[in-house]
Amino acid sequence: MKGLPEERAIRLAQYIIEQEATVRQAAAQFGISKSTVHKDITTRLRRLNRLLYIQVQAVLRKNKQERHIRGGMATREKYRCARQKK
Repeated sequence: MKGLPEERAIRLAQYIIEQEATVRQAAAQFGISKSTVHKDITTRLRRLNRLLYIQVQAVLRKNKQERHIRGGMATREKYRCARQKK
């Protein structure tokens, strides 16, 4: 997603809030790097829209607290598939 970084930051924030998406999911959805997403939602968004910034940070904080659960589920699925192939 090319275009103005300010517009992109707002759209990313809206997507992350609506979908409760991770930075990685947002990057994949918009076709940009995780670094760009992080820069947009931390630096640019903070200047553009403080309320939206606070809402995004709440979602990202929640995602960070749950990441060990998602990682464990992914590992379990990986080994489950490996057992089924045998």
